[in-house]
Amino acid sequence: MDFGFWLFQTLNALQLSMLLFLLSVGLTVIFGLMHFVNLAHGALYAVGAYVAATVAGTVGYWAGLITAPLVVAELGLLLYWLLIRRMRQSGPMAQVLVTFGLIFVLLDLTRIVWGDIALGIEVPQALAGRIEIGGVTYPVYRLFIIALGAAIFAALALVLARTQIGAMIRAGVDNDKMAACLGINVERLFLAVFCVGCGLAGLAGAVAAPILSVTPDMGLQILIPTLIVVVIGGLGSLWGAMAGSLIFGFVQTFGAVLLPGLASVLIYALLAAVLILRPAGMFPARG
Repeated sequence: MDFGFWLFQTLNALQLSMLLFLLSVGLTVIFGLMHFVNLAHGALYAVGAYVAATVAGTVGYWAGLITAPLVVAELGLLLYWLLIRRMRQSGPMAQVLVTFGLIFVLLDLTRIVWGDIALGIEVPQALAGRIEIGGVTYPVYRLFIIALGAAIFAALALVLARTQIGAMIRAGVDNDKMAACLGINVERLFLAVFCVGCGLAGLAGAVAAPILSVTPDMGLQILIPTLIVVVIGGLGSLWGAMAGSLIFGFVQTFGAVLLPGLASVLIYALLAAVLILRPAGMFPARG
């Protein structure tokens, strides 16, 4: 267990954290702003991976990386107008049941369109190979995931802190009724945030496709870790999404290496501790 070992595991933890951040940030803002429990977020991640794999197989990886979030955002727009908008006032139990059912609808649709055979995407030439960092060699593509997650976080932080639309979103999270009284079109704001959150889920799927097998149930596999990140970090908070992702990534990675017998228990023990000591999460939004 020399320096190279710790550096390698730290990079693995950061890569997992950034992937979870891309998924959780859209989900947590939707929770915080719309007060809507969208369990189908993981299924949108799977759709993004399939779209990216399909486009990458014909046009190339970069086209798939761009197309996937756009297609998933359009799918989110359709779901919003057909279902989500009507369910917002139905209460959390109805929202959970409907979106849980939507998971299996989207799962079966992916099976109908793409089948049950696992798909994959080859890493583009520009990101292929490995690079030496601190005496260890590490895949360039995984470093790209870390850099992309950090860039998305910086861009979102800038938008939320320095722009008018960011002020409107923060006002909607704090008190949506007061924001509407001040003249903010809360309904349009909800729609925009929901579509952006869905697009980020599609981007996460496209990014994960070259390192994971693209299968119909990959959305179910990632759903529980994403919900744990949201609960640990705090609803409606960008910083909470990043903090929760980093905590989950490091606990999961180092737990599997140092305490393999307890690795599957550690993150749930941490979740229980957070729920007892800080029920609103580490960095919850004020609303």
